[in-house]
Amino acid sequence: MIINFETHASNERTFLAWVRTAVAIVGFGLATARLGSHPSPLWSEILMLGAGAAVILIAWLRMQHIHKRIDIADRLPDDSSAADLFLLLLVVALFLLLGSFTVHVG
Repeated sequence: MIINFETHASNERTFLAWVRTAVAIVGFGLATARLGSHPSPLWSEILMLGAGAAVILIAWLRMQHIHKRIDIADRLPDDSSAADLFLLLLVVALFLLLGSFTVHVG
C-alpha cells in the first residue's frame, strides 16, 4: 500500500476538479461563440484556450507542490493559500472572459 494513499488520491481529485472546471468554462465559451450570428475573432478563442491552459498548468504545479509536501514527514505550515487564490482569480478571469465573449458574440 502506498503511504498516505488517501491524501495523495484527494490531491489528485482536486487537480482533476480544476481540470474539469477549466475544460467546462472553455468549452462553454467556445460553444457560445459558435452559436452566435457573427463569427468570433480568432484572438478571443485563442485567449479563452490560453486562459484554460493556464488554469490547468497552475493546478498541475499546485498538485506537484502538495504531493512533495505530503511525502515530507515533518509538519509544515499551510502555505497553499497563495496558489489557491491565484487559481480562484484565474477562474474569475475565465468567467469574465466568457461574459465578454458572450456579449461580443451576441
